[in-house]
Amino acid sequence: MYIRKATIDDLTAIARVEAECFPAAEAATEASFRDRLTFYPDHFWLLFEEETLLSFVNGMVTDEPDLRDEMYEKAALHNEDGKWQMIFGVNTLPDHRRKGLAERVLKQVIADAKDQARKGLVLTCKEHMIHYYEKFGFVNEGVSPSVHGNVRWYQMRLEF
Repeated sequence: MYIRKATIDDLTAIARVEAECFPAAEAATEASFRDRLTFYPDHFWLLFEEETLLSFVNGMVTDEPDLRDEMYEKAALHNEDGKWQMIFGVNTLPDHRRKGLAERVLKQVIADAKDQARKGLVLTCKEHMIHYYEKFGFVNEGVSPSVHGNVRWYQMRLEF
C-alpha cells in the first residue's frame, strides 16, 4: 500500500469511492471533485493497494478558522498560503474499513500540514465519529452551523 497525491486522472476513482462512502445528499459530485482537483490536487491524499484506490482524504486550505458549507462547492476559495487545512472528507471503501487505512492517511495529512506550517486542521463529522477524531488530537467545538446533506455536523479542530 502507498499514499500519493491526486491528479485529474484519479477523478473517476475518487468519485466512485465517495459515492460508496456517503449517502447521495452528502457525497461530492464528480463535477465538484473536478473543480477541487483543478485548484488543489496537492490536498488530496490517496491510499492505494496496487492500482485500487481504497481510502482518501481531501480538503482546501484557507485563512478562515471555520469550515463553511460554501467551501465544499467553491474550490476557488482555496488559498495555498492559508493557515488552516480543511478536511472535507475521510473516505474508506466499506469493505476495507477497520483496517487502519483512514488512520494511515490522516496521519499523513497531519504530518504534511505541520510541515507546511499550518496552524492546524478543521473538519466536521457526525456525532458517532467524534471519538474517532479525538484519538488524533482533534477537539470537538460543538454543533456546526452546516446544513450540508441535512445532517447535524460537529466541528473538530486539531491545533498545532
